[in-house]
Amino acid sequence: MTAASSAPSASAPIGVFDSGIGGLTVVSEIMRQLPDEDVVYFGDTARVPYGPKSPKTVQRYSREITSFLEDQGVKSVVVACNTATAHALDTIRADFDLPIIGVIQPGSRAAVRATRTGHVGVIGTQGTIASGAYQRAIREANQGVDVEAFACPLFVPFVEEGWLEHPATALVANEYLAPMARAGIDTLVLGCTHYPLLKPVIARTMGPDVALIDSAQETAAELARMLTERGLRNPEGGRARRHRFIASDAPEQFLRVGQRFLGSAIDHVERITLG
Repeated sequence: MTAASSAPSASAPIGVFDSGIGGLTVVSEIMRQLPDEDVVYFGDTARVPYGPKSPKTVQRYSREITSFLEDQGVKSVVVACNTATAHALDTIRADFDLPIIGVIQPGSRAAVRATRTGHVGVIGTQGTIASGAYQRAIREANQGVDVEAFACPLFVPFVEEGWLEHPATALVANEYLAPMARAGIDTLVLGCTHYPLLKPVIARTMGPDVALIDSAQETAAELARMLTERGLRNPEGGRARRHRFIASDAPEQFLRVGQRFLGSAIDHVERITLG
């Protein structure tokens, strides 16, 4: 990995990557909060899911994707993947001369603000939960918060398959979330950017008294603050945005599911395989 040779331009796009399609929840919020910015999104659909993979493998994937995004001329990178944030954020920050943010700390801060009882649950991939990253981030924000954390590995392939309201998804949600319901949490962090796509199923399972936290809104707000502080907000307001969406495999599937969440903002998906 080599550092960028010159400072990024404020008119350059924002790079966003995820293991698959779930990071589009972050892109949607970036588009809402930063409507004058262009986005280059890379979904690593050829290698999804990241959750069961080793930290070293996730770090390698994250370096490859960040290098690719740097080559596309992005001015910053958002790691819109909780597993990659947990395992690789510090590594790629050290390897690349770009401002890079992840999704775990913003989501953790939102959970601490939302809880009324100080009893927070976190669900995520095996890799994210095993890393303890959310547990640490929440306790750093407030030592008095109790955290229950459980892995829900089947949620990611359900989302990638487009099974957002499938009966099998509801059955698995009931199985996964029963321990959370018994624990009496009042706030549940959706610790994977795929999971907000299942928010209706999760909300029905947990009931109306449990607040659901996804990090997309907080991550976009942190991105906005960072770009402003560094003088990197796009000055070219008023023109049509130029977004690019790239998948490492199955671009047609990516487009079909992606349009449910971004509508006409996504009308074409390129296929570029890394590694």
